[in-house]
Amino acid sequence: MSDTFCAEGGCLCGEVRYRMTSKPLFVHCCHCTRCQRGTGSAFVLNAMIEADRVELLQGGTEIVPVAGPSGAPQNIFRCPTCEVAVWSTYAAAGDKLNFVRVGTLDEAGSVPPDIHIFTSTKLPWVQLPDDVPVMEEYYSAKKYWPQESLERFAALKAGA
Repeated sequence: MSDTFCAEGGCLCGEVRYRMTSKPLFVHCCHCTRCQRGTGSAFVLNAMIEADRVELLQGGTEIVPVAGPSGAPQNIFRCPTCEVAVWSTYAAAGDKLNFVRVGTLDEAGSVPPDIHIFTSTKLPWVQLPDDVPVMEEYYSAKKYWPQESLERFAALKAGA
């Protein structure tokens, strides 16, 4: 992905449209059982990006709070009509960091996962690629994130 990266997406019914104005910090493919249940699928693919780099182009979202494993809320931003989750925020990361659902992007294939996490609970028939890091649980961002992403995240936290 280049520095001129820009991606648009939206919900299933088309009421919500948004734009990511830069490449994500990092893209997680999470195989935990909570993500499986929350998406009704084998995993969730989240592009982590600064909230101010996600522009709402059309419509509005409805926030649905869901308690995470720690009890702290995950706020899921959904289309109020078709109820598709377009992004979420997590208490640990704060509201300045969005986890955009890659499947809602118009060209979802252009944003592949940088890492597979919580694979200890992945479904047995899911085959993982050899060229992407695989973690049984979570991981160290300092070890896996590109330097540019670490710097962007540090700037985000400093501005909090």
